[in-house]
Formats: sequence, C-alpha cells, structure tokens
Amino acid sequence: MHKRLFLCLAFSATLSAACAADAKPAAKPNSNGPKWKALKSLPPTGFTTRTIEVAKYPEHTVELHVYVPDAEGTWPCVLDIHGGGWKARQVEADRPMMERLAQRGFVTALVSYRLSTEAKYPAALHDCKAALRCLRAHSKELKIDPERIGCMGGSAGGHLSGLTAMTTGLKEFEGEGPWKEQSSAVKACIVMAATQDLVAANRGKKNEGASLFFGGSEEEMPEIYKAASPITHVRAGVPPTIFIEGEKDTLKIGRAEMMEKLKALGIETAVHTLKDAPHPFWMSDPWCAETVDIAAAFFKKQLGEPVMK
Repeated sequence: MHKRLFLCLAFSATLSAACAADAKPAAKPNSNGPKWKALKSLPPTGFTTRTIEVAKYPEHTVELHVYVPDAEGTWPCVLDIHGGGWKARQVEADRPMMERLAQRGFVTALVSYRLSTEAKYPAALHDCKAALRCLRAHSKELKIDPERIGCMGGSAGGHLSGLTAMTTGLKEFEGEGPWKEQSSAVKACIVMAATQDLVAANRGKKNEGASLFFGGSEEEMPEIYKAASPITHVRAGVPPTIFIEGEKDTLKIGRAEMMEKLKALGIETAVHTLKDAPHPFWMSDPWCAETVDIAAAFFKKQLGEPVMK
C-alpha cells in the first residue's frame, strides 16, 4: 500500500500541490521506516533567485531558475532536471534539494523543459542542452565558472540527466535551441532513481508515459528508444557519473550494466542506496538531506570549491 502511494506521488501531476504541505518530518519513524512527507521551498540566506528565459516556443517558455550567491567570486554550478514521468512539471518539488545544495558552495539551477504533452522527444533533451549553454552565456552575471558545471536529476529527470551527460560532445543531440556559440558539456553527473536502458525496460510492454514522450512504443520505434537510452552512449570521455537509489523503490533497468561499462573505461561511478527510501526520496527528509550530502561530496570532488574574491 505504501509503495503504491509513493509511486503515485512521484508521477502524479498534482505533486507540486502536495509539496506545499507541512514540511516537518514525522516525529517518529514507523516500523517500515520514516514517512514520506513533501518538503517546502526555503530560499537560502545569502542567495538571490534569478529566472532566465532559455527559449520561447508556442507550447512553452523554457526557463532557468537560478540560486546566485550574493558574495563575490566564481562558483561551480549544478543543473537540476526535474522528474514527473516526462509529463508533469515538478520544478517546485526539486527546489528544496537545490536550495540546500546551493548552501554547500554551488550556484544551483533548475530547468523547466518542454513536457511530453507539449513536444515529443528529443525536445526535452534539447531544452536541457540549451539550458547548459544558457548558463555559460550568462556565467559572469550568475557568478558561474563555465568550466565547472554538472547536472543531476531524479526519475524522468534522472533519465534526462544521464542522457545529457552521456551525449556530451555529440553534436547530433544539441538540437536547434539558442546559445549555439556555447558548450553544453557537463563535467559530472548524478542519476537518481532512473532507468538507463529504455529498450530493455520497454520491450514487449505498453508504457503510456514512454509512448507519449516518444510518440510510439518501443516495438514501433526501437531505434529512437535506443538512441534515447543513456547506456547507449557510454564511451571514453563521458563524465564521472554516480547513482542514488531508494531501498524501497523498484529496480532501475540498465543502471548496473551502465556502471560496468563506465568502470571498464576507467570512468568514476558508484551507487548509493538510501535505507528505507521510496520514490521520490529526494523530496522528503531524511533522504533529501542524505542526497544533498552525497551530491555535495561528489560535486566538490569533480567540480571543486568556489573561488572567492
């Protein structure tokens, strides 16, 4: 019963409303572990929130929501790609995690990409790439070191985060979005609770969310599903990538195999499994706090510390 509730919360289009609920964790964990309770956004002290237009389309205006430090200097940057089954806009649900991560020494940003109800794949991927280029185009005003940018995301956002990272340097995945003079490369990636092999995950199945996102089933569009699978593009030169998963979530197909491919190439990878954590764990404590601890340590190792003036 609890597992079904968690899954519904993760993919429901009404999750943003749920995130306005009381953010206090349960006073005492029950026998099955802590209860999932959505966190409230709490803008961090010492930061200014900026909203920047990435690209304007008839169906949606792609925006970046950026937490910029008030102090002078340059910071590494982490882009968050939200989940929601590719069809629900859950930027607000990811804010608490990115607000906390900002306080660990990063400029953090969240992208509102086009959903599957607005434009089919690869529109969402192209929006993530354009968002990274936009961050670099505005790097001075946002106090970002353009050479030190990473990405992370959970669920559908974890798929897009992995795909964004694994296609770093592949021009055919850039799309026709703006800021073409800039790079969309990332130096580090975190994938949370997301399948990385869409062919294996959808073979012989009717997945309404995937069909809406791609415009057809895996049987009808096998090459599209393959090209959209992060595991397909693992090769020398892709960035270090780690995985965070919930102990009580379902198996994420392709994660273990992708890790083996990364390891064989000598690319840093690891998996962190959070005890008692459901899907989507990063929106509730204690797992949001644990996620931020893992992310801060990983990104500090890969992207470094702020350079203060």
